[in-house]
Amino acid sequence: MSTWQDFAAAEPELADFAFERLDERIAYLATVTAEGAPRVHPVSPFIGAGRLFVYMEPTSPKVRDLGRDPRFSLHCTVENNDGGEGELSVSGRARVVLDPEQRALAFDTAREAGQSPLERYVVFELELERVIATTYAGGKPHRRRWAGALTGST
Repeated sequence: MSTWQDFAAAEPELADFAFERLDERIAYLATVTAEGAPRVHPVSPFIGAGRLFVYMEPTSPKVRDLGRDPRFSLHCTVENNDGGEGELSVSGRARVVLDPEQRALAFDTAREAGQSPLERYVVFELELERVIATTYAGGKPHRRRWAGALTGST
């Protein structure tokens, strides 16, 4: 898996687009339930210190899902049926952040993004495996892809 910083160093233009589509916006986090079914949750991802984070209430089904199976997919919101400013999908594995210094860094990053994290929240770093961006021009999709270190770039 790769950090946001790894991704941004490898594909700076794509990372800039991804930042604009995710940071300080609502996105949809897909997880896998204990029964193996997909589940989708609205989240407010934030990016800072070279990392992509989300946090959530400890009672959230997302915490249980990611604790059992760390695979995720994250998709940005789209403004309209024409694709708006573009789509972004990020997938990889979530890693719970337990280290107090890393949690403080995540919370400071969230506050800089205008969020108000509470100490009780569970923080996850979303480590990247794949990023897919789609923009639309003249009704035709244009896709850009990046795959992390484990799978190679495309």
